[in-house]
Amino acid sequence: MAAANVIQLEDEAVLRAVLEKSDQEAVLFFWADWAEQCAQVDAVISDLALKYAKTQFFKIEAERFEDISEAYEISAVPTVVVAKKATIIGRVDGVNVPQLVQQIAATCGAANGISAAAAAGAAATAAASPADYKQDLNTRLKGLIERAPVMVFIKGTAAQPRCGFSKKIVGLLNERGIKYGYFDILTDDQVRQGLKEYSDWPTYPQLYIGGELVGGLDIVDELIASGELMGMIPKDSVATVAPAVPAPAAPAAAAPAA
Repeated sequence: MAAANVIQLEDEAVLRAVLEKSDQEAVLFFWADWAEQCAQVDAVISDLALKYAKTQFFKIEAERFEDISEAYEISAVPTVVVAKKATIIGRVDGVNVPQLVQQIAATCGAANGISAAAAAGAAATAAASPADYKQDLNTRLKGLIERAPVMVFIKGTAAQPRCGFSKKIVGLLNERGIKYGYFDILTDDQVRQGLKEYSDWPTYPQLYIGGELVGGLDIVDELIASGELMGMIPKDSVATVAPAVPAPAAPAAAAPAA
């Protein structure tokens, strides 16, 4: 059962009233139902709400409450903001459980009668297991990479890429009728930063086939030029009738002799 101090925001006025009237901190968790990574943070927020019972926690659907999201400069979900009246006193972007626990302990401990020593202990416990956190992130990255036989990590969506390189690689795949999954790295900074280290590849987009890194746009261009790319794609990941790739124009026929 949800804690009494957790509100699933339905009316913007409720949040405004709490922030204007209370001198205590409020925790704002911005989420979206299409972002599966929000589920992990949601569970942590629910647990923290039980411990910090005097703090009001809000779960805010970012795209539904666009004005609130804009006011707190929410560019990706999940994001957790700790606010006191009109002031932001803490913020955690992405899925970073140790940092989230530390942030709530530091900003909300005193109001809940939790001593600085106890709050520091909770923060230390959360920070003491970075290896476990990294292992969890790596497990998630592996799952994302293997979500589809052909997987591309881009900025934006396949329908609306948000950078020129992402737009070009999506176009190259579409032109060849390649079926692929994609992940928008702008929605999750933990994935965006973690994948660089996981795959030892510093830039985006990144293309994976069969769970293995192929490379970025330059590598894909080279594989297309050499004719190797289509041979790497699993047969069931190619449309039965592939869209035609524009062919070079044929030379004009010579005019008949007079």
